Amino acid sequence: MLVFWKEKLVFLAVPKTGTTALEGALAPRASLVFRDPPILKHTPIYRYQRFVHPYLEKGGETDFETFAVVRHPVDWLSSWFRYRCRDALVGHPNSTRGVSFDDFVEEYCKGKPAPFAHVGSQAKFLSFKDGQTDVTHLYRYEAQDKITDFFEQRFDMTLERKQLNVSPQFDVTLSPEIEAKYRRKKPDEFALWEQAQS
Repeated sequence: MLVFWKEKLVFLAVPKTGTTALEGALAPRASLVFRDPPILKHTPIYRYQRFVHPYLEKGGETDFETFAVVRHPVDWLSSWFRYRCRDALVGHPNSTRGVSFDDFVEEYCKGKPAPFAHVGSQAKFLSFKDGQTDVTHLYRYEAQDKITDFFEQRFDMTLERKQLNVSPQFDVTLSPEIEAKYRRKKPDEFALWEQAQS
């Protein structure tokens, strides 16, 4: 999470949405950088509203806007699946090595998934208890040009990003049957992505 005091903007870092690359480019401009540990870097909106926003109000500002990126739900899970397939995790309960993408997504759809498919939720990250999101600027990961334009205009700068924390690249395909189950079991994930600017 990054806080830009002058610009009155808080960047909420949704995991696996290119936030590390954006953070690398924008951190020098930030007033506050929540980089480590991951629980602080990836502060969800409800925790921001409960803990961070009141702290910022002590500094005399109340009208901060929020910014976040969401990824298409299938692509988001694909990134997690590929990330957890890397060599460094082999033998770890989180490893997806030897697991098919269909099996990964099917496990994710369970109420209590196995550790390898326990990756959280974009919808819960950006929503309150009532299921509504209150992110001021919500962009689709797939709209990289618009994300770049947003920051370049807001900060009057040229945004130069380097690829960081990239998942291993290999093709994964989700069967239509499992995708239909995913959509049925996790409709909030798809509804959130539909709300985002494309």
